[in-house]
Amino acid sequence: MTPDHPKVNYGKTGILIINLGTPDSTSWLDIRRYLKEFLSDRRVIEVNPFIWQVILNLFILTFRPSKTAKAYKEIWMKDKNMSPLRFFTESQAQKLSEKIGSENLIVDFAMRYGNPSIKSKINQLHEKGCENLIILPLYPQYAAATTATVCDEVYRTLMKMRWQPNLKIIPHYESEPLYIDAIKNSIVKKINEINWKPDLIVASYHGIPKKYFDKGDPYHCYCHKTTRLISEKYSDIKIMTTFQSRFGPQEWLQPYTDKTFEALPQEGKKNILVICPGFSSDCVETLEEISIQGKESFIKSGGENFEMIPCLNDNEDHISLFKHLISKNL
Repeated sequence: MTPDHPKVNYGKTGILIINLGTPDSTSWLDIRRYLKEFLSDRRVIEVNPFIWQVILNLFILTFRPSKTAKAYKEIWMKDKNMSPLRFFTESQAQKLSEKIGSENLIVDFAMRYGNPSIKSKINQLHEKGCENLIILPLYPQYAAATTATVCDEVYRTLMKMRWQPNLKIIPHYESEPLYIDAIKNSIVKKINEINWKPDLIVASYHGIPKKYFDKGDPYHCYCHKTTRLISEKYSDIKIMTTFQSRFGPQEWLQPYTDKTFEALPQEGKKNILVICPGFSSDCVETLEEISIQGKESFIKSGGENFEMIPCLNDNEDHISLFKHLISKNL
């Protein structure tokens, strides 16, 4: 190397775990900024982009931030000044680093929407000398609106880099035995904590518009596959699959979680556990939509006992799963 050659770091491997994202705070402006980025993604909203931008900017971003802010305020970790999703994703990266990190192996995290961005983290890893990059999107079940859009953003970042790293992306892990075992263990742990017998376990996954499924998105099949594999490991109580968080007037994957909660007590299912296997960290969809709104709706409809099983978050089973998935790609 000539004396005037710029210093180049090299010889390291970067591991980047990537979650959906979170607003920086519960303020109206931060919520609006987050929603604008999220709802502007062409993979998330597959409609005419010109028409959608008019609807988004004139209507949705005028009224929805206040409603969303109220939901985030219900679950915000005020002592840490961050959302649970941000807290657990950060903790996952830290614990994973302690488990497999080394001088030449750097673990970090990013968010698809909001901060820290995928672009900023890839550039930081590159500056630290990461010639190899392993991406782990924290979505067990592949969908175009989740895993694929993470890949899109990774590719967009690499397109602007002169010296691109070697890239590996872990696409999905809906049937990975360690993942299924971790979910089963979380069910058993919760059942040992309660003093009543559940009539049913509801496995609630984030929904997607039915037209995405009709176009060939495999997400619906992956969700049912996960539920089937969990049921094979834990057969004491029946487990059913539902889909939550629908948005807008179009048809989404069914059965809908909220409608199921309203109907179950009338069918004699008055004691239920709910688990959200598609979420790697507890977030507004699990803690507010399910634990607060869902429980209230279920009890109001005649239900008696309702408990949500926490997501795998940063527990030991989950970190071991991440280590296994990454080690196969090192």
